[in-house]
Amino acid sequence: MAAVLTPEILADPVALTRALVDIESVSGDEQEITDAVEAALLAAGRLSVSRLGNVVCARTDLGRPSRVILAGHLDTVPIADNLPATIAGDLMYGCGTSDMKSGSAIALHLAATVAEPAFDVTYLFYDCEEVESERNGLFKVSQQQPDWLDGSFAILLEPTHGLVEAGCQGTMRVIVRTHGTRAHAARSWHGHNAIHDAGEVLRRLSAYQARQVTIDGCAYREGLNAVRIAGGVASNVIPDRCEIEVNFRFAPDRGEADALAHLREVFQGYELEVTDSAPGALPGLDRPAARQFLDVVGEAPVAKLGWTDVSRFAAMGIPALNFGPGDPNFAHKRDEHVEIPKIRAGAETLRRWLTTPAD
Repeated sequence: MAAVLTPEILADPVALTRALVDIESVSGDEQEITDAVEAALLAAGRLSVSRLGNVVCARTDLGRPSRVILAGHLDTVPIADNLPATIAGDLMYGCGTSDMKSGSAIALHLAATVAEPAFDVTYLFYDCEEVESERNGLFKVSQQQPDWLDGSFAILLEPTHGLVEAGCQGTMRVIVRTHGTRAHAARSWHGHNAIHDAGEVLRRLSAYQARQVTIDGCAYREGLNAVRIAGGVASNVIPDRCEIEVNFRFAPDRGEADALAHLREVFQGYELEVTDSAPGALPGLDRPAARQFLDVVGEAPVAKLGWTDVSRFAAMGIPALNFGPGDPNFAHKRDEHVEIPKIRAGAETLRRWLTTPAD
């Protein structure tokens, strides 16, 4: 039977979190949860609701001077014997509790219960965030329905443990290759060992001094690390090739071209292939809606040390923050959980912000 999000469930962000968690929605299998969210938004009766695949967009059209966006993904990583949700004291356990059904539940709760926000609001619920970028629902919206992303400011309800995390780091993965000459291991002097040459690449990585840069009061620390190494032909063959996969997490004051130029400098003399790249996002804390939100939170923001979909908003000129109740340290874990008081506090903070008259 299809899941139904009743008005009683929608009125309580904790009950709504549990209801969403209990709808299994591993990336690529979001049909049921999207149907339930769409039905709940349509039932609200005062929102313009549109759908693209398993992405739902709900908008107020109140003629407010500015529009803000609340966005959350509905998919999870694969289940790890952690469904249905369970509650123990102030903790709710289950796949997606932290990342990020508790955050998406808050957005859906507000969409259903805040009738007269001070801003016009776009609520976005999307699929396939946990998998490759080209399947990401927000990416598809940016390509097929970019008008859904119109706004002056966005909040992505990713897990931040109730903190405001501004912007995000960029990320780039490259393959650094070494080349040698094959030979029989019994006559190794006839060859050249590509795995041995990887030692210099690893030495450069070990000696690397990561940059730290402060932007809008937020300290972004970069990181350059080997994350995989592969080489070898057979136990009796001198290898002629070795590949070191390197991940570069860079501060948002660097663009992707600058990041690649830096990697070419670090690994000068070696073949480099980019396998994945995504830009970071500057904090954008100077926007009026952002300042007003920070005033409501009452705490200084910190840098987002990781990549999130705020980057997609930034690419369209929309500053965005991360703010959600989940603890990112428990995302994707077998014992993934969220603190129930964080759900209630996050919902109340966002409600106060949405209903506080704009300056």
